[in-house]
Amino acid sequence: MTPESFETGFATHSRAAYRSAWLPRAVGALGFAVLTAVGARLAGPLPGTAVPFTLQAAAVLLAGFVLGPRLGAASQTLYLAAGLAGLPVFAAGGGAAYLLGPTGGYLLAFPVGAAVAGLVAGRWNGLPGLFAGGALGVLAIHAGGVSWLALAVGQAEAVRLGAAPFVVADALQIGLATLVAWRARDAVRRLLG
Repeated sequence: MTPESFETGFATHSRAAYRSAWLPRAVGALGFAVLTAVGARLAGPLPGTAVPFTLQAAAVLLAGFVLGPRLGAASQTLYLAAGLAGLPVFAAGGGAAYLLGPTGGYLLAFPVGAAVAGLVAGRWNGLPGLFAGGALGVLAIHAGGVSWLALAVGQAEAVRLGAAPFVVADALQIGLATLVAWRARDAVRRLLG
């Protein structure tokens, strides 16, 4: 076998394997978009802020951990597209106006948060990598959210209302996502191809 025929055979095999894996990957992206929508409905108020606490961050992190950076970000883009189309997938409904509201920056940062979580966890294996990926993914979400909120209320007030009250809740979500991914990531990846 010549090097050229080997490379051609490998490329053909890789393309065929990718084509056969598209359906499980699409189902995975759709599944994590739905999980994020469910996380939006598991919401509650936090003292000192009008921004609700939801379990969306855990779903975003899990998308990145399990699907990887690109597909995890794609799942969150699909989630945003569903909300933009008017489906009631956000904490209090759906539609473009919701994304333009004071919490829109958090939502718009979900694809970045999933990509960051997946990238870091993929490069630094084990529990420390998952936890670091989760922490950086949540920081990416808050960077988008606080920046957006600051346009309406100023930077200091945005940090006070949109980040500080969530420190403990986000730490719990990072821990939850880390433990779930640690237990289930390999099984789900085998299932998704």
